[in-house]
Amino acid sequence: MSETICDLTSKQCKPCEGGVPPLSADEVSTFLQQIAGWQLHNKQITKTYAFKNYYQTMAFVNAVAWISHREDHHPDMTAGYNQCIVTYTTHAIGGLSENDFICAAKIDKLFTI
Repeated sequence: MSETICDLTSKQCKPCEGGVPPLSADEVSTFLQQIAGWQLHNKQITKTYAFKNYYQTMAFVNAVAWISHREDHHPDMTAGYNQCIVTYTTHAIGGLSENDFICAAKIDKLFTI
């Protein structure tokens, strides 16, 4: 697979109502190499983002909510004073889909703007 993060951020999530298999271990491994700092755990990818204060954390949460709404693919988030943990999985298929990696790449891009 020759995709780069730029390729992932230029993609749009596709509706997923189930009926398709989750990504294979090899596919997950390939996509994980394209999103720095994300960890695989229990058919989910997770990353912790650190901030200077609560205001920055909440601004990030709102930006993730905006991206999630546009992509119609929503993460689980846990926010605290100076950090936010973001977790993606595709519940409809019981594992990871390309949508999870597209959204992860788009969230990471927030820090390069």
